[in-house]
Amino acid sequence: QVQLVESGGGLVQAGGSLTLSCGASGRTFSNTGVGWFRQTPGKEREFVASISRGGAFTFYADSVKGRFTISRDNAKNTVFLQMNSLKLEDTAVYYCAAKDGPVYREPHKYDSWGQGTQVTVSS
Repeated sequence: QVQLVESGGGLVQAGGSLTLSCGASGRTFSNTGVGWFRQTPGKEREFVASISRGGAFTFYADSVKGRFTISRDNAKNTVFLQMNSLKLEDTAVYYCAAKDGPVYREPHKYDSWGQGTQVTVSS
């Protein structure tokens, strides 16, 4: 497995921006697909974005498409989630997750998870 640590969460006003980082250690990061997910109390963890091992392919939930950008720097073992035009409904704990092979939208297909970072969007 790979160990993941998220950072960059915080409080931001609606319309603002935040960049989350997911730092990895352990297995070869360049062989690892990474996804970002988010969760609010009482709701299931939902897919936000994912990026393939080499970074050539990215996927987004419809709710964030055009506002969020996922990217990775394999030399630094880090995946980023740039979040722009934040909305109140983006408030959640954001998690990054990793797996070998292709990336998916289903959380249960990922075998490594970070501890999460809180993002709060205020009006």
